[in-house]
Amino acid sequence: MKQIKEQCILLLATGLGIGYLPRAPGTFGSLLGPLLVMGLLCFNLTLPFYLLVAVVLFLVGVFICDRAAKILGLDDPGCIVFDEFTAFTIVMLPVLNRAIDGSFFWISLIAFLWFRLFDIWKPWPVRYFDRIHGGWGIMADDYVAAVYAAICLYTTLILLGWF
Repeated sequence: MKQIKEQCILLLATGLGIGYLPRAPGTFGSLLGPLLVMGLLCFNLTLPFYLLVAVVLFLVGVFICDRAAKILGLDDPGCIVFDEFTAFTIVMLPVLNRAIDGSFFWISLIAFLWFRLFDIWKPWPVRYFDRIHGGWGIMADDYVAAVYAAICLYTTLILLGWF
């Protein structure tokens, strides 16, 4: 039973196995983010409920990522991508009330590029949170990078005249 539980945790932590890709697992894991947000947008969630979902995903992620790291015997394994795609709940906040239409792909692409920039670059305080061990650190640095990405996404959409 313990082995099945651990396999389920690893399956979630690795984004259904995407994290095991040999190159750029974080980048590929981030591609799940827009899909997650698109699914959430289909429910027409109010801002408070959407934020509650983002917080719950963060807290669940702390547990899942912490357990997965312990199972794998590593501090912050690259194969763990749960943090990458759930952080998109924050990145896409500026478009929460937009309909899913033809622009969603382009908005998601811009959001993806901003997020990857800040997740890789790790400006302060992202780098500070990246140094925290365990599930909290695994999740927190991506959510802070997501705040930067959301601000830049919002600014970009204004400059493009999409708002």
